[in-house]
Amino acid sequence: MRCVSFLTDGIKGTTWQGWVSLAARLVLGGALLWAGAIKIGNLTQSVVAVRAYRLPLPDWLTSLIGHVMPFAEIVLGVALITGLFTRWVAAIGGLMMVAYIIGLSQAWARGLNIDCGCFSPGGDLGAGQQADFLTPILRDTGLLILAVWLVLRPRAPWSVDAWIAGPEQDHAS
Repeated sequence: MRCVSFLTDGIKGTTWQGWVSLAARLVLGGALLWAGAIKIGNLTQSVVAVRAYRLPLPDWLTSLIGHVMPFAEIVLGVALITGLFTRWVAAIGGLMMVAYIIGLSQAWARGLNIDCGCFSPGGDLGAGQQADFLTPILRDTGLLILAVWLVLRPRAPWSVDAWIAGPEQDHAS
């Protein structure tokens, strides 16, 4: 019975902001899930992509980031899609977008010729290939805006948060 009320209560009384929050959850969560899923099969290449940014970090930390990031993206993506701890997960996702934007911006400013590795293997580009930093920066900025929206307005239909809170505190986060 609780599952049926989860589905029907998700629609009743939902404001336009709730629908925007649902869309934001699905887009940001889907992007994170997809980004992590395509990297999970080749963690060595994920490390290569992180190293391509030539950040002043110890090698062990670069390796750790490359190995952990795909798993973190998948976990955050699933949590957002299901609406679990929406506000907190969106905040973490937003901080990741800020880190990605900073990483891309510094690589662009330094003239690195790399593939960002966002939705691809990443790493140094070959002869005749040209890096594109503007498109991923704009995309990540859009995803950051969605994350900020969700931090401010986490209430959305069909979320685990609302299901756990129950009908008295519908959509509370």
